[in-house]
Amino acid sequence: MKKEQKHETDYIKKYQNEGYTSNFLFTEGTLQDSETKYAYQPNEIFIVAHHRYEGMSDPDDMSILYIIETKDQIKGTHLIGYGPTADLEEAEFFKDIPKANYSKNADINELT
Repeated sequence: MKKEQKHETDYIKKYQNEGYTSNFLFTEGTLQDSETKYAYQPNEIFIVAHHRYEGMSDPDDMSILYIIETKDQIKGTHLIGYGPTADLEEAEFFKDIPKANYSKNADINELT
């Protein structure tokens, strides 16, 4: 039986219930905590998990949900578009996060 694909909001709610309540915004080349306004650099970000999502009705509806912990233990999420509509500067930021800062089990599809 094929597993039902979850939507980003399902994962966001799941992780909010686990304490990942901060929202991060990409602005001016940094990932900013929407509440504290602290601007994090790639080496200050740790990826706990990520999930790629592709919309079934619109091939351009592609995104990645990142589950994040920061160097100062702030936990939250960030949603980024990918594919033809991706923000290249934002994608480059995530590419610059050191590989050592990704959890060994970062691919959420392996966990669910």
